[in-house]
Amino acid sequence: MTVDLFAGIPVRDYAAAAAWYERLLGAPPSFLPNDTEAVWELAEHRYVFIEVRPDHAGHAMHTVFVSDFDARIAQIAERGLEPAGRETYDNGVRKATFRDPDGNEIGFGGGPV
Repeated sequence: MTVDLFAGIPVRDYAAAAAWYERLLGAPPSFLPNDTEAVWELAEHRYVFIEVRPDHAGHAMHTVFVSDFDARIAQIAERGLEPAGRETYDNGVRKATFRDPDGNEIGFGGGPV
């Protein structure tokens, strides 16, 4: 069985959001289904997408758990974005949270050091 995941992020301004997500994710969209959506494939069958939905913008909360946490956060910083917050939980799991121009939260989590 194959399961595809599409995690949606409502935004107000398509151009501003697309540019920000390119910086965050380090690549242009994987595909553009129409004039109001852009889709990035994070891993096989796992996607995030932005969609112009002004009335819902700013309410998304997604966390992507990655095995290369330190390298990924450093690469994002090289592209000019810094986390809005960082946490380390009691079990050593780490999280860096970024906020897009609308206030949507995109977190990256990583295992203990």
